[in-house]
Amino acid sequence: MKLTKEQKKEISDQQSQKNETKRVTSPELEKILYEALPVLDHGFVRVVDYMGDDTSIVQSARVSYGKGTKKVSTDEGLIKYLMRHWHSTPFEMCEIKYHVKLPIFIARQWIRHRTANVNEYSARYSILDKEFYIPAKEQLSAQSTINRQGRGNLITGEQADEVLKILKDDATRTYNNYETMLNERFDGTVIDENKAGLARELARMNLTLNSYTQWYWKTDLLNLLNFLFLRADSHAQYEIRVYAEAMLQTVKKWVPITYAAFQDYRVGAVNVSAKGKKVIQKMVKGEKCDIDSSGLSKREWNELMISFGFDEKTV
Repeated sequence: MKLTKEQKKEISDQQSQKNETKRVTSPELEKILYEALPVLDHGFVRVVDYMGDDTSIVQSARVSYGKGTKKVSTDEGLIKYLMRHWHSTPFEMCEIKYHVKLPIFIARQWIRHRTANVNEYSARYSILDKEFYIPAKEQLSAQSTINRQGRGNLITGEQADEVLKILKDDATRTYNNYETMLNERFDGTVIDENKAGLARELARMNLTLNSYTQWYWKTDLLNLLNFLFLRADSHAQYEIRVYAEAMLQTVKKWVPITYAAFQDYRVGAVNVSAKGKKVIQKMVKGEKCDIDSSGLSKREWNELMISFGFDEKTV
């Protein structure tokens, strides 16, 4: 990912600001505030604003004055309790705003999380950057034969080269046609003074979905964690997962106690059904249990066994 001189100067100017506040701040997040964290080939994630920290969650839970409690261990215990018992409202008291640059096809997947305030770069008013997401070869996989929305085996050799060539050629050709219809280059240069350019809101329809867009995305901590739980998961699409992973690291700097509780009680936890719970109880007691007597489907049984590190065969 390369930033222009103007973008670098803007970030530098933002980071050099000296603002005084009586509100709580997060020292570790302050260190990377406004910084562009690279994602994919041309994308990035930037934290541009936030409100609250771990103590804000504690303060809300206790509906108290001041900055939570004086003992960090006490705050930690309460946050763990809130996370463990699925309390939600206290986590809504913290908010964060990101500036994200991402491929359009990932933005369309991302926007399905209807739990944020979003303002996207408008191709009706401005010309989109001449940048496209081209996957690395290790991300070129065939369609999964067992999952309709997943990837299967890696595509290699000449076929991989052909796929990459098609992606690059199509993106370049359609962008060139985009500029032709606009009668304007991406840098603002007019192509033919004797021609009128097509309206930007019409010309944009010709672009490929791997073109990059940008937006500001503001959400509260609860909904951010819900987003990250789904999108930072190993089963999520790679291209959105890497954004979630970058954002997860900002959460670690912002609210470290909440981050640790999230890793413990959400990311590293296992959700077990009532039937699955009975299976585990029998196993703990040393009683024989198999799929036929469990009342679970084959998929449910396999998922349960894998979650607890057992062989998928009869236990």
